[in-house]
Amino acid sequence: MAEQIGASTDSTPAVSFDYELYEGDPDHLRTVVATPPQISPWIVPASLNLKHRIGRGPFGDVWLATHHQSGADFDEYHEVAVKMLHPIKEDHMQKFVSKFEELFPKLRGQSGVCWLHGISIISGKICIAMKFYEGSVGDRMAQLKGGKLPLPNVLRHGIDLAKAIEGLHSIGLLVLNLKPSNFLLNEHNQVIVGDFGLPYLLLGIPLPNVDLALRLGTPNYMAPEQWEPEVRGPITFETDTWGFGCSIVEMLTGVQPWFGMSVEQIYNSVVVKQEKPVLPNGLPPAVENVINGCFEYDLRNRPLMADIIHAFESSQNGINNDGEWIGLGSRNFQEKSDSSSYTSWLPSKDHFQVGDTVRSRKMLNTSKAKSMDVPEGTVVGLEKDTNRDGFVLVRIYGMHNPQRVSVSTLERVTSGLVVGDWVRLIEENNHHSSVGILHSIQRDGTVDVGFLGLETLWKGHCSELQMAEAYHVGQFVRVKENISTPRFDWPQKRGGAWATGKISRILPNGCLVVRFPGRCVLGDEPSSYLVDPSQVERVCFDSCPGIVEKYQHVEDFHWAVRPVAITIGLLTALKVGFFVGGNVRATLKKGKRNQLQGDGNAQDGQSGGNSAWLPPPVANILFREGPPTATAR
Repeated sequence: MAEQIGASTDSTPAVSFDYELYEGDPDHLRTVVATPPQISPWIVPASLNLKHRIGRGPFGDVWLATHHQSGADFDEYHEVAVKMLHPIKEDHMQKFVSKFEELFPKLRGQSGVCWLHGISIISGKICIAMKFYEGSVGDRMAQLKGGKLPLPNVLRHGIDLAKAIEGLHSIGLLVLNLKPSNFLLNEHNQVIVGDFGLPYLLLGIPLPNVDLALRLGTPNYMAPEQWEPEVRGPITFETDTWGFGCSIVEMLTGVQPWFGMSVEQIYNSVVVKQEKPVLPNGLPPAVENVINGCFEYDLRNRPLMADIIHAFESSQNGINNDGEWIGLGSRNFQEKSDSSSYTSWLPSKDHFQVGDTVRSRKMLNTSKAKSMDVPEGTVVGLEKDTNRDGFVLVRIYGMHNPQRVSVSTLERVTSGLVVGDWVRLIEENNHHSSVGILHSIQRDGTVDVGFLGLETLWKGHCSELQMAEAYHVGQFVRVKENISTPRFDWPQKRGGAWATGKISRILPNGCLVVRFPGRCVLGDEPSSYLVDPSQVERVCFDSCPGIVEKYQHVEDFHWAVRPVAITIGLLTALKVGFFVGGNVRATLKKGKRNQLQGDGNAQDGQSGGNSAWLPPPVANILFREGPPTATAR
């Protein structure tokens, strides 16, 4: 098996380079083209001698082993740790091996990452051999009183870790399994990232007998989008930021995030309730700010590793000489983040250049700009750097002098698109939604887009996209009439028509979280629903054709509208009934009174022989006699 897979996979070609060869005459150097030897990641199974198991994780077991390497002039034995993955199908095994072979030479060049010996297949299982390290940060914490590290050590380890993770990100690899037990310690007491991204390499590969929730990491350290990446994703570099924040909090407190909770309880806390790990008091302001940013629910609002490195390095000089951390208290759960706004970390992810077209930045998931000082303009000058605290000079159309504008209030416009725009694929794809959110756009037009149905960002060119209708928090939507079976469950009205709901949250891939204030939720019925943005249409008063439709839309605002309307109708009917009834009774009483008065007058007329008050025909009928004849004078 190993020989077949190894032979069927092409290795990355070695990169040649030139050098000048000195042969005694400095004026006559000979140019030589050299090609470094090809590094093969494959290890012969017989050269690995497994001793005993030293660990177990969601992706497989870890064994202590000996790797025998020999050649014409050497014969070496190395003590290694072997990660033996759970069995996967042969076609999926080939996919994993191809990814590993592509990344192997790049991983060998990364500092702060565990040294890889190679890969092999033993008993039908993929085995990855790496250097064996004696201990980990998790082991060190277990030996300390209270299980927590001093702040100076946390900052030092945090800087080393962030630099190593940033290096992995530079080659396009996500770790997705950051935790203290995976932070190994070398002989110089330096932290080494022990997991080089196994969950990322296993994306799209089903693992037998493993809970889906554990595929993309360890539950206590998983970001919201890791739980259901195709639905709540995509997973990006900022996903590792969440795991990094959880690890730092554990180092500072000695308590694992969500300790004692089941997988379901952690899911409910992180994904549903949007709670954040408890952050200790007494931290330097820069560290506190950046760690808080690590736990933003919307991944676009989280800092990158470069921001973390800057915050930690700037705080190292502010620690007391004794290195003690003052303030052992802890805060309660942090408030939920406002999904309709952005933090200071979002503007820092794009650096402006002279010639860029810019405009005032819009708030995430809203149609309103923070300010409209710059409807559209061109950057003509930079002040110092272009980080989130810097300024640029912008020439605005219609204004003579350039304006000095803060970088944090601007966003770059490229090919008519800006980060956060809603876009649609020109050629629709049946495997995922065709409508998504733009995450990044380079000056050459290459883009990263989050689409519902994809675990990672879609990469392509802006020429493959077109602008789509934008959705915002607070809008009302319903499933289109031509959609018979939506991607997710969606409630219906009594007549079978799709119900109308209100957008409460927008996920980074464009998936809409919709609540139905017009429906009274009882029992175990869900309070919110997910929907594919390509399958819904916006509903507003202008789009409602008639009075009935407009009233039905009013009912969508709150479930109490209909009961209140019915109550008001009943009260109005009762009031009208009482009013009409009172008038009728008054009319009847008046008529009866007039009739009694008429009867009395009639009796007086009979006795007096005077019926002249009635017309002659009526008098003839009533009294069978004509009126008295007037006497001539």
